[in-house]
Amino acid sequence: MDSLSQLALGAAVTVAVMNRRVPVWQAALAGAVAGTLPDLDVFVDHGDAIRNMTLHRTESHALLILTLLAPLAGWLAAGITRSKAHWRSWCLALWLALITHPLLDLTTVYGTQLGLPLTDYPFAIGSMFIVDPLYTLPLLIALGVALWRRDATGVRWTRLGLLISTLYLGWSMVIQGVATRQIEQQLAQQHVVSQRLLVTPTAFNTLVWRTVIITPDRYGEAYWSLFSPRRPLQIAWHDRQMALLTPFKGQWHTERVVWFSHGFYALRQQAGNTLISDLRMGEAPDYTFTFNLGRPEAPAAAPQRETAARPSLQRAWHQFRQRL
Repeated sequence: MDSLSQLALGAAVTVAVMNRRVPVWQAALAGAVAGTLPDLDVFVDHGDAIRNMTLHRTESHALLILTLLAPLAGWLAAGITRSKAHWRSWCLALWLALITHPLLDLTTVYGTQLGLPLTDYPFAIGSMFIVDPLYTLPLLIALGVALWRRDATGVRWTRLGLLISTLYLGWSMVIQGVATRQIEQQLAQQHVVSQRLLVTPTAFNTLVWRTVIITPDRYGEAYWSLFSPRRPLQIAWHDRQMALLTPFKGQWHTERVVWFSHGFYALRQQAGNTLISDLRMGEAPDYTFTFNLGRPEAPAAAPQRETAARPSLQRAWHQFRQRL
């Protein structure tokens, strides 16, 4: 999720657990830092764009590693705030602030390697868009009240904000399941056989859902709306151009994108270069993660990420209303 959501979640969790054992602003600040800490790995340059993409959300998001770091974080917080008597509470609060970060990231489609060092599988539920105001606003409002009131009522507001935001996460998973079943039924009616199917929300909401349908040679994009669930899917089909993959098979960068995208990828040529796109984020023809693999006879040693065009707010709003 976005940095503001992670900051708000970490702060709210810590305020709720510390329960005025220390000043509310101290608990909120410590939680905000802990909630932000795992994403500092974005400042590490691993040498090329594909490594930077696939090595984000790795060790810094691993539940076991964060659990081992929690006692140290609790000891530091207790020492800095001169509240060593509450060391155990700090450990619990900051452990929750740390591990809820990757657990929230898990709900997005990107992929979080939270099982390290036991497994490097990039887990992803894909029920939440990376930015969703309906998730973040209850946390921010509750924190604002807690910092203003600085009493038991403020702490109760924080817990209420956590409850509402967590219920919203649950809602996203339920409606994702509903959308998936409806889409599968419509694909069956249209005699479309897919190798893989992805259903994930469009920007800033859980009302309109984007689906990616993978077949051996092509992929389709379609949109499903909660307000018109039985409207026939209008699938836009695109050639995956899988023949372009052959010269790059076995190369680390190519195989890494294939693995990390869970098979949701496509290729195309541009000025003689081969581009590979992760189809899970963005939409045709502009995907958030597209990489230039170079030419078949001269593969890129350090593939660069292609800049994706972003639609204007007016166009994005128009598309949302149409799909809704």
